[in-house]
Amino acid sequence: MLRRGTRRIMFVQGVGGTVLMSGNITGLTPGAHGFHVHELGDTSMGCKSMGSHYNPGLMNHGGPADPFRHVGDLGNIMAGEDGVAKLQESDHLISLSGPNSIVGRGLVVHQNRDDLGRGGDKESLRTGNAGGRVACGVIAWAA
Repeated sequence: MLRRGTRRIMFVQGVGGTVLMSGNITGLTPGAHGFHVHELGDTSMGCKSMGSHYNPGLMNHGGPADPFRHVGDLGNIMAGEDGVAKLQESDHLISLSGPNSIVGRGLVVHQNRDDLGRGGDKESLRTGNAGGRVACGVIAWAA
């Protein structure tokens, strides 16, 4: 569940391994926002306690289509003028089981657009210059 008007983002893993993500995130400023899986599903200090981007392969930051990137690098979501980001995306690197499982980890929406590691500086290679955390939640199995 993300902390911002949204109650649920659904993750469904298909037979081929691709994970489909769907849902709406409300209460955002219009425009692009970095969207990442973070290493910890810890909300004890709000979004600050979720750690860094989930990166078990110790790669540089990148975009969803890049061959080498953090597992948690999901690119950007776009919020409309109404502050709602409608999520209908898929990813081939995250998983709901096995070594790249995101279950129990954090899901974070950032303040700024993610530059996908192409910003030309060290922070771009670490975070995509996506800025502060404006919404977050823990990825968990639903009943």
